[in-house]
Amino acid sequence: MATPNFVLTLREKIGTDPLPLVGVTAIVFKDEKVLIGRRADNGAWQPVSGIIDPGEEPADAAVRECREEAGIEVRVTRLAHVQQVPRVVYANGDQVDYLDLVFRCDWVAGEPHPADGELTEVGWYGLGELVEVDQTHVRKIALAIAEDDPASFHGGR
Repeated sequence: MATPNFVLTLREKIGTDPLPLVGVTAIVFKDEKVLIGRRADNGAWQPVSGIIDPGEEPADAAVRECREEAGIEVRVTRLAHVQQVPRVVYANGDQVDYLDLVFRCDWVAGEPHPADGELTEVGWYGLGELVEVDQTHVRKIALAIAEDDPASFHGGR
């Protein structure tokens, strides 16, 4: 499902006004490769991501998104990065301010495949193969590579 039902319900009340949402990005590693997929909506290559459901633990959301979008099971090992994403304005005028929680995850089971239609392709790629991945996502991957580094935060003045 592309847009969660709770977001659609909120949109009925607030129209296209800015909506603050918390999302997750799962940087999944298997051996020396990272999981990357091509989004069905815009064709961009990126890690699995999605919106946290009300009351859902953030790490659980990362695991759920990997299962739903790529058909794999993962284990979250650490929070790698936290950032406020610049306001997104969708083609229909909806405005969203995402707080993105980036988790390092390790592959547990399953072969990646486009499981729910949000991705058209998904697979394991070496770090040198990320030429079509936007630099913002490359940075998230770089911050997640170390297994025990502290999380990176923007701001904090």
